[in-house]
Amino acid sequence: MPAGKIQVGQVWRKDEGGESYLITKVYSEALTTFAVLRKAGKEAEPPLRVKVDRKGAVATLPGFTYAQQADEF
Repeated sequence: MPAGKIQVGQVWRKDEGGESYLITKVYSEALTTFAVLRKAGKEAEPPLRVKVDRKGAVATLPGFTYAQQADEF
């Protein structure tokens, strides 16, 4: 499921393996947006940097699935 907006604190699940990752940072370089993810419960492991894929108003992370049902907390 895509998210309307990629934000710090969201949880995404890796398609291969099913591990959960927490977004810890979102930033832009030139015309590209990147998200930094850390594996949930394994904070000592190095973070992953993933390029945000945008299609109109929808944002996705290739290889990951949005794990939360709604943006309302």
